[in-house]
Amino acid sequence: MEMNALKAITEGLLFASGDEGVTVSQLARILDITNEAVEHVLEELEYDYGNTDRGILLMRSHNGVHLTTKPEYSSYFKKLLESAQSSKMSQAALETLAIIAYQQPITRTEIEEIRGVKSDRPIQTLMNRSLIEEAGRKEGVGRPILFATSKEFLTYFGLTSLDELPPLPENFSEQEIEREANLFFENFHEPIDE
Repeated sequence: MEMNALKAITEGLLFASGDEGVTVSQLARILDITNEAVEHVLEELEYDYGNTDRGILLMRSHNGVHLTTKPEYSSYFKKLLESAQSSKMSQAALETLAIIAYQQPITRTEIEEIRGVKSDRPIQTLMNRSLIEEAGRKEGVGRPILFATSKEFLTYFGLTSLDELPPLPENFSEQEIEREANLFFENFHEPIDE
């Protein structure tokens, strides 16, 4: 495979891996090349990012490699984060938050079973806004991540504890719990379309 293709694929893999990044060994296995060849590709990317007007750079830490933003542009990234925090939550994010608030700790799969649709994006939105957090791992196959509301969730909704959430009748189905919880959260924010 030619160098430009290797660089493009590696860049995509680094982007897709997010903050966790990937190891050189993982890249070598995925690209089906040697660790030395991966190092050469990474050096090429580092050179490209450092010698052109780009907003990202390659970061190496704890045997992992990931992409990060250039510090000299941090004031712009801060503005983006501030504007994202002030935007209204989507209906999907509100539904997901309601499910987590009343069913916590809960896995992504359990949330998706209740909602009936994929919930990756709403969960990521809620994590980015620090309204939910990882609360350990569930015992069993794959040990999936458990999600729960955060301290910021309580502050955001003006609650001192989860006990202040409106109680739900005992005979409600999961869909009715979601619907009732949505009514509570919608009082705080008008949803926007995704």
